[in-house]
Amino acid sequence: MDWTRYRFHSLWALPAPPARVYEELERAEDYPRWWRQVREVNRVDSATAVIRVRSLLPYDLTFTAREVRRDAAAGVLEIAMTGDIDGWARWTVTAEGSGTLARYDQVVQVDKPLLRRFAVPGRPVFRLNHRLMMRAGRRGLAGYLQAV
Repeated sequence: MDWTRYRFHSLWALPAPPARVYEELERAEDYPRWWRQVREVNRVDSATAVIRVRSLLPYDLTFTAREVRRDAAAGVLEIAMTGDIDGWARWTVTAEGSGTLARYDQVVQVDKPLLRRFAVPGRPVFRLNHRLMMRAGRRGLAGYLQAV
């Protein structure tokens, strides 16, 4: 088993129509407004940004996100990531009742030396750290959607 490889999956039930949720998710530069763990998003060009995140644990992850797929009709946003983590992430937005289900899938290889060094003993803690970040993101976006 490669202890530095992670696969994550999250489902966010959100109180807004799919088109509205998709619109917010496609504007990564606005994530810090509603997702406190996304510390910085600096646009390089229309399809690329450098992103810095930090959850509960005292370390930052910085990576370059490059748009791979933007398909509003299918509700799909996908990026490739390089830097402290290498891999991909995808949002899939669908209608659910009067709201939206946003599915997040991510497969990454951790390249940050500190995290590689603690890959085996730290794995459960790193996974928990990611879960907490995603939970905060769901809550932040849900609140933002209701306030705007």
